[in-house]
Amino acid sequence: MTAMPAQSISLTRKPADQTAESANEKLPGIKDIIAVASGKGGVGKSTVAVNLAIALSQRGGRVGLVDADVLGPSVPGMLGLPVDEPPAATDDGRMVPAERHGIRAVSMGLLRNDDNPAILRGPMVSKYLQMLVAQVDWGQLDYLILDLPPGTGDTQLTLAQSLRLSGVVIVTTPQDVSLKIARRGLRMFQTVNVPILGIIENMSTFTCPHCGSDTDVFGKGGGDHMSADLDVPFLGAIPLDVDIVTGGDGGRPIVIERPKSVATETYLEIAEALDTQLQGLDTATMGSFNWTWDTDHGSPPWLDTASNPAGSPTTPIGLARRDQMTLSVLWADGRQDQVNTRDLRLACRCAACVEEMSGRPLLDPTTIAYDVAPRSITSIGNYAITITWSDGHSTGIYAFDRLRALTEHADAQMVEDV
Repeated sequence: MTAMPAQSISLTRKPADQTAESANEKLPGIKDIIAVASGKGGVGKSTVAVNLAIALSQRGGRVGLVDADVLGPSVPGMLGLPVDEPPAATDDGRMVPAERHGIRAVSMGLLRNDDNPAILRGPMVSKYLQMLVAQVDWGQLDYLILDLPPGTGDTQLTLAQSLRLSGVVIVTTPQDVSLKIARRGLRMFQTVNVPILGIIENMSTFTCPHCGSDTDVFGKGGGDHMSADLDVPFLGAIPLDVDIVTGGDGGRPIVIERPKSVATETYLEIAEALDTQLQGLDTATMGSFNWTWDTDHGSPPWLDTASNPAGSPTTPIGLARRDQMTLSVLWADGRQDQVNTRDLRLACRCAACVEEMSGRPLLDPTTIAYDVAPRSITSIGNYAITITWSDGHSTGIYAFDRLRALTEHADAQMVEDV
């Protein structure tokens, strides 16, 4: 692979300030998309998502909520939304979200009544999920909250690949088994380059309403210790309160039903802390793009800022076509690489090019033309690009960390050859 680091090149690019507004919007009209996730079920993640959404709304934000658990929706019940009234649709076929307690919400539970299960295979789950996010008339939103199902499966990967998430909030309970599984969920989002906005410890200390004594039913301080261990923010600990449960069951979340409670005050503090984390995110990102190579139509911005050695070495802030056979990459740490497109085609690690279990190469380099070039390059979430090639190949995903490693390896090889 040909790579020439730290070499300035002359490119005709869109200035960063002309693309900042579109780059900061994850979907049209939506400023921030926040996933609420957990490694396991039973930690009260949906309850946290609902109350957090309402808390953000009470702080003046325009908030939408997606019940992304297609197979086990619970948000309609928590918000008191009727499940026997199909949502309205706009003239162009987009779903109109339900509105309750100051937020807009969609859920598979609004499309099927409580006794009618959604029996779906993985691809259909992903299809419905994308419909609930992208085919909705959200209007203008400051925050879109995604209440994810537990685990690290199809739903999480679909969202990480199809959307540029602003970040993820990890919900856990204090006990060790929950913390260990929550760490896996956190690591999954780090792998796909989704910022960790913080950890919330749910079902923390229980205060007896009669005697006032505190009891740590599930242990204490696990979320705080986990955040310190992994160097991610700790957003807060929500107490174990029976009114949280009864409020959710009755369709009136505790932030609405008991505005002066300790739990409500905690949710409002967490909402403020979350907003602070969002404000502190690095906004120097290219945004989503679908780039036609030959015409340069849809090309991402080239955020040609001053060199920043503290910037992420695996976050590109510029992609450009230097010539038909060269992809230019500008990284957030100021390094600049020129990548030969044939070398990039040979580096594909999809199942058609590399045997998944053994790692044995399946691609014969002699079958790849020397003038092979991209037809299109498309962003994949926050962490990768996919390329449709002139030889018809289109199944490879190039993660940014691997792209950086390939260019650094090529540089080392060039020095060694000299």
